[in-house]
Amino acid sequence: MKKELSTNEFIKIILAICDNVEKEKDYLSELDRATGDGDHGVTMSIGWSAVKEKVSTLEDNFTFDKICMQIASSFLSAVGASAGPLYATALMRGGAKLKVLTVINSLQLSECFDAAANGIQDRGKANLGDKTMLDVWLPTAKKIKDISLSTDDITESLKEGSLTANEKMLSTKDMLSKKGRSSKLGERRRGNIDTGDASSALILKTFHDDTKNLYIY
Repeated sequence: MKKELSTNEFIKIILAICDNVEKEKDYLSELDRATGDGDHGVTMSIGWSAVKEKVSTLEDNFTFDKICMQIASSFLSAVGASAGPLYATALMRGGAKLKVLTVINSLQLSECFDAAANGIQDRGKANLGDKTMLDVWLPTAKKIKDISLSTDDITESLKEGSLTANEKMLSTKDMLSKKGRSSKLGERRRGNIDTGDASSALILKTFHDDTKNLYIY
C-alpha cells in the first residue's frame, strides 16, 4: 500500500510519461492519420520532450504547484496547437490544488486530477460524448476521486483510474466528433479511436504503472 507521493517521485513519474510518449509517438500519429493531420504523436513528443528538458533542471525543494507550473509553461511554449493550452491549463489547475506541498496523499492527488479535468473542460469548451480528450479525463478523474474516498492507497485509486481511462478511450471508437475540424467528417469519424483520448490514456496508465513501481511506502 502506498499512502503518500513525494515531489521527487512525481518527477520520476513525469519523466516516465515523457519516455512513453516518445516511444508511442508513431502509433499516436498513425491513429491521427485516419481522420486528422497525422501529427498528434509528433506534437505530443515535442511537448513532452520540452517537459523532460525542464524537469531535469528543477531543484529538489520545489513544491508540487511550482513543478506543475514549470511543466505547464514548458509544454505550452513547445506546443502552440490546441493540446498546448489544454495540458497547460490542466497542469496549472491541478498544481494549484497542491500549493506549498512536497508530499501528498491519495485524496489530495484525486483533487489534483479533478481540477485538471475541469480545467481541460473549461479551456476546450467540450462536453462528455463530444469525442475529445475530455471523454477520458472527466470519468477517470471521477473514478480516482471516488476510490480515494474509500481507500488511502494511491496505487489502488490510480489503477482504477487507468482501467477507466482505457475503457473510455475504446468507447470513443463509436462516437461522432462534435468539436473542432474533425466534426466536419461526420460518419467518417466513427470507427476510429480519438487520438487525444489515446494519448491521455497512455499518460494515465504510465502514471499508475510508475507509481506502482515506487518502493517508498
